[in-house]
Amino acid sequence: MILAVILSALVLLGWSFVSEKYFPAPKPVKPAATVAAPAATATAPASVAGAAVPGVAAVTTVADRGKVLAATPRVIIDTPRLQGSINLKGARIDDLVLPTYRVTLAKDSPPVRLLSPSGTADAYFSQFGWTGAGAPPADAQWTASAPRLTPAAPVTLSWTAPNGVVFEQVISIDKDFLFTVRQRVRNTSAAALTVQPWGLVSRLGEGAEKNAYNLHVGPIGVIDGTLRDGDVNYDVLRDKGPQRFATTGGWLGITEKYWLAALIPDQSARVETRFAAAPGNLYQTDYLAPAIAVAPGTMRETTARFFAGAKEVALLDRYRDTLGIPHFDLAISWGWFIAIAQPIFYLLDWLFRLTGNFGLAIIGLTLLVRAALFPIANKQFESMAKMRIVAPKMKALQEKYKDDKLRLQQETMALYKTEKVNPVAGCLPLLVQIPVFYALYKTLLVSIEMRHQPFVLWIKDLSAPDHLLPLNLFGLIDWQPPALLAVGVLPIIVGFTVWLQQKLNPTQMDPVQRQVFAVMPWVLMFVMAPFAAGLQVYWAVNNTVSIAQQWWMLKKYPAPATPPEPITVKATRK
Repeated sequence: MILAVILSALVLLGWSFVSEKYFPAPKPVKPAATVAAPAATATAPASVAGAAVPGVAAVTTVADRGKVLAATPRVIIDTPRLQGSINLKGARIDDLVLPTYRVTLAKDSPPVRLLSPSGTADAYFSQFGWTGAGAPPADAQWTASAPRLTPAAPVTLSWTAPNGVVFEQVISIDKDFLFTVRQRVRNTSAAALTVQPWGLVSRLGEGAEKNAYNLHVGPIGVIDGTLRDGDVNYDVLRDKGPQRFATTGGWLGITEKYWLAALIPDQSARVETRFAAAPGNLYQTDYLAPAIAVAPGTMRETTARFFAGAKEVALLDRYRDTLGIPHFDLAISWGWFIAIAQPIFYLLDWLFRLTGNFGLAIIGLTLLVRAALFPIANKQFESMAKMRIVAPKMKALQEKYKDDKLRLQQETMALYKTEKVNPVAGCLPLLVQIPVFYALYKTLLVSIEMRHQPFVLWIKDLSAPDHLLPLNLFGLIDWQPPALLAVGVLPIIVGFTVWLQQKLNPTQMDPVQRQVFAVMPWVLMFVMAPFAAGLQVYWAVNNTVSIAQQWWMLKKYPAPATPPEPITVKATRK
């Protein structure tokens, strides 16, 4: 356990230093006249021979978002949770903000922006269309049936080909983050028509968040029931080129920690999907549906969906179950511990609905875990209390067999057996709690429900580190200490509770172990400082409960009183 703590500290503290020194993050590129942005030119190869999905291509200028939005005719998107517009040039969903989510905790913080039009520095958009003879070009000018899209009022976009064929996109939106796009083809010509529906999500740049071992950001999808993330990430697409997969059912898109833009094709159709990169730091995910033949005088329709919004657990679960979208909940980066992390989240969410505060929910989770482990922990503390009782005998054995290590080990084991003491009893509760601890860590890291959730007093965001720092006099001094020294009040409390808990433990006989245990609480204080405040609350409460339980067991099994020193009496014979 000592080795694990030391190695963990070296990794957590050392990696920050090594990564900053030898693997510095690239500086953000400032918008300039030569920055590339997604455009409508079809330059990317198709997923099916003979057909093409519009690809990413470079343009020569980058403009202010307000000017770009004002330069094109648009349909307003107006829902309680999404605000923005649809560009009628290309029928692109390219302007979306989330009014119920703010960038920071500041009162004047702007809402989170998810999508931005082509030609801006953070271009990010979705588009649906057809490919084939007579199909609308990617930059076609569409006509809208109404100026505003709301959950109660869908909008129909239409475009008429020179031969009279009418293409329509009937776009509706629910009260959350899901668009439904019904793509219709009305063949009013005298000849048969064959086209293929497609959809795409295109993005300029990788965003502020970076892909990491514990958090996936970038291209993502579920293809034939299999989650694709690591094999289609930004690095793979740049180094190995486009990645293509065929699937019946599933979804694909681009994800961030909390936000997702995902295409959901017709779940009964066999579609060709593609994840691609292009020069200029451009990325795209798209699909190409099977060809449909439209006879003269008939109409054919296909349906697709587009999710653009926050990755709320309950919402993704509902879309997965009601719409039959396979593994849509895996858009959240739960990782390998999903079997533990998801139940921990559901339990936390239930406790939050009971208490109205996620900090109280974390305390409730801690108490429930401690209650479940009470019998095991009781054995642990009983064994530790008995270790204090046999400590004098242990010391006597060490003095007696200090030159015979093998005999000392044999006599020690015999003493443990006689006194019915198990020195490794404390390992089992620790091993059981490690998965719970990591599951809570993942929940605080990836679930948007924990984002910007306050607790009490100075703790305004349980998903962020504690920023109340003694080194800058709790914010009175306008100075931010280096990351290594940015230790808040909560990690100090964690370190203190670990130190107090050690004071109740039997004293280590080995001097090296005593030194290691002496510095461990303060090392943990620095190790825990960068972690979420909610995790620090969990550890501090867990330690406090352990201290109370351990104190009670020590009262039950008190250490024997120290015997008085023997008195030597000299006697004389009369």
